[in-house]
Amino acid sequence: MEHRSHSVATLRSAQLLPRLAKAVPELAGGWPLIGHLPDFLRDPVSMLSRGWREKGELFRFRLGPREFVLFTGPEAHDFYFRAPEDQLNAKAVYQFTVPIFGRGVAYDASPELMDEQLGFLFPALREAAMIRFARIMSEETSRFADALGEEGEVDLPVAMNELTVRIASRCLIGQEVRDQVDAGFAEAYHDLQKGINTLGFFLPRLPTTAHRSRDRARRRVADLFSRIMSERRRSGACPDDFMQALMHARYKDGRALSDDEITGILLTVLFAGQHTSAVLATWTGLELVRAPSYLARVRDEMQDVYREEGAVTLASLKRQVALEHAVRECERLHPPLIMLIRKVLKPVRYGDHIVPAGTLAMVSPAVSHRLPHVFADPERFSPERFDPPACEAKQHQYALIGFGGGKHVCMGKHFAYLQLKAIWTVLLDRFDLHLDTAFPAPNYGSWVTGPETPCRLRYRRRSQASLVQ
Repeated sequence: MEHRSHSVATLRSAQLLPRLAKAVPELAGGWPLIGHLPDFLRDPVSMLSRGWREKGELFRFRLGPREFVLFTGPEAHDFYFRAPEDQLNAKAVYQFTVPIFGRGVAYDASPELMDEQLGFLFPALREAAMIRFARIMSEETSRFADALGEEGEVDLPVAMNELTVRIASRCLIGQEVRDQVDAGFAEAYHDLQKGINTLGFFLPRLPTTAHRSRDRARRRVADLFSRIMSERRRSGACPDDFMQALMHARYKDGRALSDDEITGILLTVLFAGQHTSAVLATWTGLELVRAPSYLARVRDEMQDVYREEGAVTLASLKRQVALEHAVRECERLHPPLIMLIRKVLKPVRYGDHIVPAGTLAMVSPAVSHRLPHVFADPERFSPERFDPPACEAKQHQYALIGFGGGKHVCMGKHFAYLQLKAIWTVLLDRFDLHLDTAFPAPNYGSWVTGPETPCRLRYRRRSQASLVQ
């Protein structure tokens, strides 16, 4: 009897627990029906930062009919990224990628199938592949630099997008696709990029101009990839690239991948290795140009490394610590993805609060990377914060979340670091750079947040002989 009474009491306590928990505090200032949508569309980072200042590490807000909760700070991130898929689910949110990547891949596949597809990517990102990638990155950037001439002006976001498309297509897909970049592939890929936008997040099938262009571009890319694969099968060509690896790959049940699955996986890895890299490359150049003392430190490091190395290699890029810290500081100040979202499938308890099922749970790198109790003087560009003894990003596993975390951490993170270091090693070796206009504001109209355009950078070829080959 005593044991039964104790069990009943325990059950009643468990039943009461959600009632005793507090509701997540709500951010003030929402409008009827549309909630905080006007403020969010105008400047999402300011709105979310205000929420953190007023409500702390957990608060809720509405965007139209959808309820969101923001988790802010390393401890909240730890909880968020460790939550199981049946509680905080990414697939339910990222359906807006399906028209781009295609049916049956990535977020349109079952979790088990998606894991298999991601497993096909690992060989493309191992160290042996990175050795080859470093050479390709240097070659493509050198070609780009040679085409610029002695002096002039570039719209930096456009230039970095073009360059990273060339690099990523050659590294991650194959030479035939790289050869098609200037013959229509880059244009089609750019139309696919424009399909990732805030409106598309909520209504991915809405027949807007951007979405119609996205769908036409997807068909063009699929046709191009299918022609290349058909020609390889006809000729027996077997180049060492990721497209060929997927053509040879088999699922656990022995089934080969269809051409459309291969196309979808190639587009997934291309977006992972290019879109955010182009934006981060742009911010890195802008911040270095307006920090001449740190730029001098980067160039001094380049002198030391390339007097010995001569050519850009994986080994030489690994030695460029000052440049890597500049890239990581730009990841902190200007994360290309300002928010990461999961859907709450089961009620989530964090601290004293319950987040109900159906809510969209969010973390914001753009907010969390500027928390003053995590990063000293957080508004200042200070790559030295990554040097010993400070090592501010190492104080917690989830202090820096520009590439996500947990199961869905970006697999292309190290590829991106390598690519940005290779690009700016070559360009800083070749040119002196100047930003004639005011430092640009972020463009929040795009899902991947770069600077407002046009963003023009002046360049002049340096008189001294190049160190980097």
